[in-house]
Amino acid sequence: MSSKTDTEVIIGGKVYTLSGYESEEYLQKVASYINNKFNEYSKVDSFRRQPMDTQGVLLQLNIADDYFKAKKQIAVLEEELQAREKELYDLKHELISAQMKLESSEAQAKDFQRELNENAKKIVRLETELKKK
Repeated sequence: MSSKTDTEVIIGGKVYTLSGYESEEYLQKVASYINNKFNEYSKVDSFRRQPMDTQGVLLQLNIADDYFKAKKQIAVLEEELQAREKELYDLKHELISAQMKLESSEAQAKDFQRELNENAKKIVRLETELKKK
């Protein structure tokens, strides 16, 4: 397990110490995300007129909304990935089947060619025998 990281971040103009097993860059990225959300909503008049505790709840709701939308998108992408993996599996199976048929057809073509050559030799031999009589 990686070691615990303590890092100072600025969220909403205040300095906080975040602790976790993630990297300092990750913890800074989380703080940056929260700051960006706060800045995004601070531009909206109706948000700024709300009490600070309501603003906090609205930010939490928005972050939770982002989380659930991302989670749903992951589920959709995972379903697409599974469908594509199945399609790939089916295509590989079809390819193998087609290769087996091709090999069988090539072997059959060789057998026909061999038989054709034998029959051609037989015809030449029979024609030679006929000419001798």
